Amino acid sequence: MTKQIYPCLWFDRQAKAAATFYCSIFKDSKITVDTPMVVNFELHGKKIMGLNGGPHFKINPAISIFVTCTTNEEIENVTAKLSDGGSFLMPLNKYPWSEKYAWVKDKFGLTWQLMLDETPNGVDKIIPSFLFANQQFGKATEAIKLYTGLFPNSKIHPLQLYKAGEPQPEGYLKFGHFTLNNTLFAAMDGPGNHEFTFNEGISLVVECETQQEIDLYWNTLTANGGEESRCGWLKDKFGISWQIIPSILSQLMSNQEKGQRVMQALMKMNKLEIETLVNA
Repeated sequence: MTKQIYPCLWFDRQAKAAATFYCSIFKDSKITVDTPMVVNFELHGKKIMGLNGGPHFKINPAISIFVTCTTNEEIENVTAKLSDGGSFLMPLNKYPWSEKYAWVKDKFGLTWQLMLDETPNGVDKIIPSFLFANQQFGKATEAIKLYTGLFPNSKIHPLQLYKAGEPQPEGYLKFGHFTLNNTLFAAMDGPGNHEFTFNEGISLVVECETQQEIDLYWNTLTANGGEESRCGWLKDKFGISWQIIPSILSQLMSNQEKGQRVMQALMKMNKLEIETLVNA
């Protein structure tokens, strides 16, 4: 059974500083793993990986973190802290879709969408949000259908689509939620020309219990225009990056006796093979 699906943020030696910064802003947050390469942390119980991957890739607004704030005080406080040393894509203000909303780029390059609203019981407060723009404009619903059809415990929630006569093409996605393996995500089609697109700056990590799962996800996501990469990384046909990994990978790599051999074996692979890693 698929264990977890969560975002990975690519940093250039700033993962620990970023994780510390985010945990200082949100309640019920903590750093759970702290190594030179990986810093894992939880914000309101949601797992996020920080990767010290070097200067090769930069986080951009194609994938942002959406936060529902329940009081004026909370949204003003969180917006002020996240924007310190950063900038605004959209300032905190009233918009047609919300009494208070802001889109903030923090000092580490991660963007946050903050909205004043209620958070019903059982609904995630913090979720990754995808912006399908440029060449991917109009493909949000197609992507949602692909992902929810692939992963277990998945569901498409009611989608807000453009109607005939509205500014964007009929049927394109204004905004919508979907669940993958009991984890909530958001998506929208983004009109206009943007200087960014999906890249490795933010990827989705899928922890798998079996080789059968790895094979299924790898083969499905790389099909029809997807791309294989190294060490369990791939891009799907929409350009979104995924890491398809065994759930025991961190345990194998932290093993003092064989961790180095596991790393050497992993570096030679595209799709990861559990048996090869276990026997390294």
